[in-house]
Amino acid sequence: MDSPGTRRIKRTLEELAARTDTDRPPYVTIIDEAAAACADIERAAGFVDADGLERLDTAIESAIDDDAPEPAARGRRTRSAYRRFRRAAAGESLDDAGLGDDGFDGSADRETDQFHSAGGTAKRRTAQGSQ
Repeated sequence: MDSPGTRRIKRTLEELAARTDTDRPPYVTIIDEAAAACADIERAAGFVDADGLERLDTAIESAIDDDAPEPAARGRRTRSAYRRFRRAAAGESLDDAGLGDDGFDGSADRETDQFHSAGGTAKRRTAQGSQ
């Protein structure tokens, strides 16, 4: 027989599971959590210890699958920040890390990433803008 507290917890969990009024997909919450944890090294370490990087990778994939480029890009930038933390903790130079200015290391599938830089020649500026 369940105690009243156990029954209340079960009922609350059932209600939460049945909710459809959530205003954000779960992957956004995980990406937000990961990004917020980057602000404090202890929180970042706790996030990593709680299998956060695996959850972050899954959240990025979910955002891509959901055709949500902004959360996916933010998740990749956050993932790159954790890679830089790891390199710094290992004593590696961040200058040699192979990361671009935005911290994107290019490991994401380029076919699903519409926000990557293109090759080519820089256009010169004119009085009427780029030409």
